[in-house]
Amino acid sequence: MLVLELIVLFGAIFLGVRLGGMAIGYAGGLGVVLLTLGLGLKAGSIPWDVILIIASVISAITAMQVAGGLDYLVQLASKILRKNPKYINFLAPTITYLLTIFAGTGHTAFSMIPVIAEVAKSQNIKPSVPLSIAVVSSQIAITASPVSAAVVFMAGNMALGGLGISYSVLLAIWIPTTFLGCIVTALIMNFFWNQDLSKDPVYQERLKAGLVKEVTQAEYETLPQGAKKSVLIFLIGVIAIVFYATAISKNVGWIQPSVITGYEKVYEEKDKAKFDALLEQKLTVKTDKDQIGKTHQYIENPAAPKKELALGRDGAIMSFMMIIATLITILCKVDIGKLPSTSTFKSGMTACICVLGVAWLGDTFVSNHTAEIKALAGDLVGQYPVLLSVALFLASMLLYSQAATAKALIPTVIAALGITATDTSNAYIIVASFAAVSALFVLPTYPTLLGAVQMDDTGTTRIGDYIFNHPFFIPGVLAIAFSVAFGFIFAPMML
Repeated sequence: MLVLELIVLFGAIFLGVRLGGMAIGYAGGLGVVLLTLGLGLKAGSIPWDVILIIASVISAITAMQVAGGLDYLVQLASKILRKNPKYINFLAPTITYLLTIFAGTGHTAFSMIPVIAEVAKSQNIKPSVPLSIAVVSSQIAITASPVSAAVVFMAGNMALGGLGISYSVLLAIWIPTTFLGCIVTALIMNFFWNQDLSKDPVYQERLKAGLVKEVTQAEYETLPQGAKKSVLIFLIGVIAIVFYATAISKNVGWIQPSVITGYEKVYEEKDKAKFDALLEQKLTVKTDKDQIGKTHQYIENPAAPKKELALGRDGAIMSFMMIIATLITILCKVDIGKLPSTSTFKSGMTACICVLGVAWLGDTFVSNHTAEIKALAGDLVGQYPVLLSVALFLASMLLYSQAATAKALIPTVIAALGITATDTSNAYIIVASFAAVSALFVLPTYPTLLGAVQMDDTGTTRIGDYIFNHPFFIPGVLAIAFSVAFGFIFAPMML
């Protein structure tokens, strides 16, 4: 039966990848139906939190785009590249990394791809060199962006936030480690890659055929009056989100839980004396089931109310993003009718559908094999911590989303390693390995990757006949490997 389940899982993912775009999500839904109604598995959880965070962030970025804010950022980045063309191999990944950190989505790299290609041509550098590391950097930066769905999930109660690890500490680890990983990769590519554009045979053929455009002087359009203002509003909003998320962290605690949502559960097998004492008060004995279906008895302790935050981290990001969008709309006089037609909105909604289907499919498989995964992960990762990064790499390659991969695997891995709020000794393994969820470049179907192939008219950024032999593969593997390696150095020191 497991073999059939794996065939359905990989078959649905393969079909989605072949179809591309939103069809990846469609195929995920097909896989869920086959696993549940066809093979009898219980449907997994739909990642509503991830989807809604993506939607809310995209809504704010869309407002900024209509206000001219994205064009302003692109012009700023373009001027930096054109003034320093010799350093294109370092500046290109730095710019796409920073844009993703700021916006929480790697699709911002789209706007920089034609600029990078043109500047590289002007320096007789194969555009494939800076384009490959720039696209990879935009994907890896998702694991360090304070407003990305992946980071928000990892800092939430279902993952590292539930262990008392501060949001600000996680960012302080992930930002430098991922950035260093990308820059070290750029350094290696700069010195060891063949960059001479004039000697590329495909380029020469296209040049003779007149398929390569001449490098022209940059012309910048006049931006709307509210362009700079929209970027400032968005930046202030991001800072506010980071501040609030830090304030509600357990080890900071500036804002404490205040809303009573229930009472402490006292389990018989965990605290027999306390359970019996409550039993003498003739309180009702209740039961619940864990992830593997085992039943446990508990009593709700009336003397210990359970409190939650009035506004949690996920809700804060969604609501703050809506506030940002509202302020941009009002103060920058945004034309509401243009919002749904923007490239940012379309790519964001495509991402939501993809995450819905693929993450649901992945969770359906994982949640039905939690016990086996726990046993395997507990033994192997405990002995060889680096194997977690390998597992996350392979999973993200198939699940096609950093957030979906984290949501599908991280809670199970936390349980398998026995990590609790009172024992976080192995938490560094998860923190260090997190960057490995960025292997979206392996299959040459990701939008920004395809965009780089299509916009490089020299033909140096091309996909080979064997699927994996494309210019993004080696830089991507190197960048993730270095990011994880730096993570294993930084994480134990900072946690």
